Amino acid sequence: MRLLTAVLRTIRNSRRLASGLAILAVMVLLALFSPLIVKLIGGGKDPIEVAAYEKWLVPGPGHVLGTDQFGRDVLAMVVKALSVSLQIGAIAGVISTVVGVIVAFVAGYKGGWIDGILSTFTGILLVIPTFPLLIALSAYAKNVSLFQVGVMISIFSWPFAAKTIRSQVLSLRTRPYVDLARVSKARDLEIIVTELLPNLLPFIGVGFASSALGAIFGLVGLEVIGLGPGGVIDLGQIIFNAITTGALTLGAWPMFVVPIVLLTLLFAALNMVNIGLEEVYNPRLRGVAGE
Repeated sequence: MRLLTAVLRTIRNSRRLASGLAILAVMVLLALFSPLIVKLIGGGKDPIEVAAYEKWLVPGPGHVLGTDQFGRDVLAMVVKALSVSLQIGAIAGVISTVVGVIVAFVAGYKGGWIDGILSTFTGILLVIPTFPLLIALSAYAKNVSLFQVGVMISIFSWPFAAKTIRSQVLSLRTRPYVDLARVSKARDLEIIVTELLPNLLPFIGVGFASSALGAIFGLVGLEVIGLGPGGVIDLGQIIFNAITTGALTLGAWPMFVVPIVLLTLLFAALNMVNIGLEEVYNPRLRGVAGE
């Protein structure tokens, strides 16, 4: 109950955070109910099945966003693709955040040579251009599942979260209440879980949002150049199909415009969450934002 009260108080303290969470909530609800929405759009048939309808139907009452080159309903495809993109973001975000948190706490709390090794390794990964590596992996990894794609992208997403959280751990580990816990014979794990972790939840949230956003747009980038995973429809694949088939010249503009609008809203929402969390928990930034 106290946690829920604290979360609601945090949301009320930042309009940007509330706005970003509201947009994300709508998108998540669309993703969760995507099977039902797709079924309703199909009206008894699978609207994403090849040759379900006539090809290149323009937007109208029967098909709000028209159909594509294979006769599939674009609205049903977009709803399904949004669900897939959010799943990729969630998988990569969770994995990269968990890895980043573990590395950050071990490096920041222990310090010494352990911190030196982990910080050096994290720094190396941060300066490596990840997109060319993703292209190479995608070119050789065929028939991968949705989870495997998320894991592949998360390999390059965790260093940012680790670097951000580590700097905060270095600051918090010298606080008086942490010293008191050490004097009280508390174990390192107990100090991390009870004293440090609650104070770093906003930074962990920022790390998760950044990692999820990077994963979603990383997959879009792979899809646009034709190297995305097969067997799934995500927003990047719809954009790729629109570009390669010349959908705009055929009047099928929703195939290109709608996925880009959704990606823009997603980008804006996650960035508003990031900025909102920093406004709430960073007094200096809150003062600047208030001006």
